[in-house]
Amino acid sequence: MIIIGTILVYFCLLLFISKLTVKKSSNDSFFRATRRSPWYLVAFGMIGASISGVTFVSVPGMVIGQNMAYAQTCIGFIFGYVLVAFVLLPIYYRLNLITIYSFLKERLGVRSYKMGASFFILSKMSGAAVKFYVVCMILQRFVLDSFNVPFPLTVVVLVLLIWLYTRKGGIRTLVFTDSFQTLCMFLTLLLIIYKVMGALDLNLSEAFTAVVNDSHSQIFVWDDWASKQNFWKQFLSGVFIVVVMTGLDQDMMQKNLTCKTLRDAQKDMCTYGVAFLPANLLFMALGVLLMMFLQQTGKPLPASPDELMLLPVAGGMLGSGVEVLFAIGVVAACFSSADSALTSLTTGYCVDICEQPTNESLRKRVHIGMSVVFVLFILVFRAVNSTSLIDAVYILCSYTYGPLLGLFAYGLLTRKTVNDRLVPYVVVASPLLCFLLDNMALQLWNYKFGYELLMLNGLLTFMGLLATRKLK
Repeated sequence: MIIIGTILVYFCLLLFISKLTVKKSSNDSFFRATRRSPWYLVAFGMIGASISGVTFVSVPGMVIGQNMAYAQTCIGFIFGYVLVAFVLLPIYYRLNLITIYSFLKERLGVRSYKMGASFFILSKMSGAAVKFYVVCMILQRFVLDSFNVPFPLTVVVLVLLIWLYTRKGGIRTLVFTDSFQTLCMFLTLLLIIYKVMGALDLNLSEAFTAVVNDSHSQIFVWDDWASKQNFWKQFLSGVFIVVVMTGLDQDMMQKNLTCKTLRDAQKDMCTYGVAFLPANLLFMALGVLLMMFLQQTGKPLPASPDELMLLPVAGGMLGSGVEVLFAIGVVAACFSSADSALTSLTTGYCVDICEQPTNESLRKRVHIGMSVVFVLFILVFRAVNSTSLIDAVYILCSYTYGPLLGLFAYGLLTRKTVNDRLVPYVVVASPLLCFLLDNMALQLWNYKFGYELLMLNGLLTFMGLLATRKLK
């Protein structure tokens, strides 16, 4: 019951912040926060929104099979954020966009614009459902199952809580609530690390030395080109993941576009881009410490990497206080990504699909509708998922964000036109072809595509757009 009470108190604080930040609701404040957000608040809040509950659960467990190789991807993230800040943001600010997909309408045509916006809605809805599934699954498994609460009810209640504090202020509210949630998440992470260090009887210096000297702290993989952990595969994938999942994602860019000026937005993006690497190193260091703790207590390592965080921390092996901390951290991380996802999905549908950016009645109805669809996606994911949560997010990203990468790359890197009538066929065919190539490579050469599938998907879309010019 203490975890449920903690979450209710946490939600009340979010609702209080929402009331303070929004006195009068309007579409301009909901979509763009009237472009008055302080860049440092946006940057701090974006760290939490980018990390999400998936990171909280999956990244510590990744050290079991991959050591700290994920840090190579995070290094690529930094370069990706620089590209977004100095290539894409100037275009978005110059065009004074509400949603970034309006660029496709001006550059390529109406059908390209609609397909880009549609793929964003599909991508964000599925990706956000994976991330939010984390908190629902944890609460269900460790708290609500003992009260015989059905999983669908858990999902409905949690999504309802998010809808309540975002329904009026939208993105203006999220600039402040995400900052609060990021603070809660990092305080929780540091306190959990402190508790694990105490259980291992290590001080800070000893814990640092133990992690560095552990075999699972290896970061770089240079020699094995076939490995999914090869440096260049991970690094380049990190660059493209950020360009696509941030620079071409209305959810992430919507907050950056609330800054007062382009310079402020660039400072915001570069700041949280650099912070992403040390934040993930902390999660991976926690993973190494948790492995040490299990070894010390004579417990075997879990079969599933995600269980490394769940069993000792959420399972009560480190004490009930750590369980509460974990609940706060996961809820903070999940709420900060899910609330912005619902807001951006509402924005995308109203502005891009319906093209009615000033219709407040439509915006309110769509916000409710997106919440309902969000619940359905979470329930579907629970029924079909069988892989690590963070891998699930990036697999979905590879298939659904690839066409967006190809569309924007074509629009930015060429001055050529397209046959707009054929664009829908190209952007649907590209991920299907990627799926076939992935399966063929596995059968013929025993090669499994990793995160580089995103780049292949984008390249196929780009080449398909080039080919449409000859079919006019």
